[in-house]
Amino acid sequence: MRYLTRPFVLGALGRRKGVEQFVGPINLAGVRGIRWVAVWPWQDGYNVSVHDVQDLDDEHRRDLSVFPPLDPEDQDDTGYGHVIGHAQDPAEALELAERDFGASPDRWVNDGVAGEDYADFVVARRAPHRFRKVRLEY
Repeated sequence: MRYLTRPFVLGALGRRKGVEQFVGPINLAGVRGIRWVAVWPWQDGYNVSVHDVQDLDDEHRRDLSVFPPLDPEDQDDTGYGHVIGHAQDPAEALELAERDFGASPDRWVNDGVAGEDYADFVVARRAPHRFRKVRLEY
């Protein structure tokens, strides 16, 4: 099971471990990219960062932290993304990511695992007929 329940997310953060989430595709000035968010312990609380990176269209490349930044002005981005907030409480940090950047409460994963969702996204995009939702009508 890839996704963490809320108690497990809070437990990981309480043990000073980060969590992350692949949010999905984005587009910046006609360039295809992806967004992922992370919450990680920092000093006396938790940082929330957003990462807009190039979509490499490769399901075998799963370490999202090394993807090149989507915005050419972010060439110095070292993988920490843009820190968009800091919270003392881990639940507040999660709520910030969910409220402001589209993270889903039930799709958090351990640090380093969001690339699995990216790989699924790439595979599904290449073969959309295999993953098409079936609409039932009664």
